[in-house]
Order: sequence, then C-alpha cells, then structure tokens
Amino acid sequence: MKHEGEKSVSEIMMDMIAQARGNRHDICHFLKVYGYAKTIAELEKVPPEVQKTVEIAAIVHDIACPLCREKYGNTNGKLQEKESGPLVDAFLEDSGLPEEIRRRVSYLVARHHTIEGVDSLDWQILLEADYLVNADESGYPPENVRNAEKVLFRTDAGRLLLKAIYQQP
Repeated sequence: MKHEGEKSVSEIMMDMIAQARGNRHDICHFLKVYGYAKTIAELEKVPPEVQKTVEIAAIVHDIACPLCREKYGNTNGKLQEKESGPLVDAFLEDSGLPEEIRRRVSYLVARHHTIEGVDSLDWQILLEADYLVNADESGYPPENVRNAEKVLFRTDAGRLLLKAIYQQP
C-alpha cells in the first residue's frame, strides 16, 4: 500500500538511474538484478510489503560501487557492504517510504554478498537475483553454477531460473 508522498518503485528506479551518471554497466546490472528479484519474489508469492522491499533493495544493492571504485580501486563485495549503509539511508531519505522499509532495504544491501546467516526470504531472494546476474556478467564456469545451486539457492523460483538460464540438468 502506497502512502501519500511515497515514491513508487519506478520513481526510485529513475532516481537510481540518474545517480549512476551514465554508467551503463551499473545501470544494466541493477536493472537485471531487479528483474530477477521481482520475478522470484512474485513466484514465491511474498506479501506486498516484502515485494516492494525486495524490488527497492535490488535497485540500490550496488549503490556503494562508485564510492568503492574511487576509494579502494575495486568493488569487492565486502567493501560494498561496509560502505552502503549511509549511502542507502541518504538515497531513500526523501522517498516517503515508511521507516521500516528504508531500514530493511539498508539491512539487505549491507548483506547482499553475505550467504551465512540468511534468515529471511527477502535476503535470500536478493542473493539469488544478484548471483544470476553476476554469474553471467563474470562468466562463472559450470562447476561454480552447480555449486551455487547446492549452497546458495533456496527458493524454487530461483532454482528454476538458474537451471533455465545456465542449462543445468
């Protein structure tokens, strides 16, 4: 349910595209992660608030990449997690989103490369969606994809996508 003055997911998407300042790789990456996260969440039939949280987290999950490139010379996942909190908070500050959703998005983004201790479906979906895109963009070998199916993927929808995309038996 959208509240008065609350930005839509599409408006947040437009804001994130603008913030990327023409970095088409970053834009295409988060658009793909968003597409998979939205699809997995819908197929897993999550409640509307969780759906919205997952979609927004997918859009902003790599918000720290530009800073990490500048500050560290790379976009290592743990560095992204370390730097993301204040960036997500500032980005969503004027979104009109309920505080609970903003906090949850920040929490998820600060853990989107952490596979230990996953205790919620929204976190699991974000991990799976990001892996689906990273495996393609980084050219992960078939054995990595098979291993990820065993150790990372937990949702039925995520597993089906992984098998369909990477032609796993």
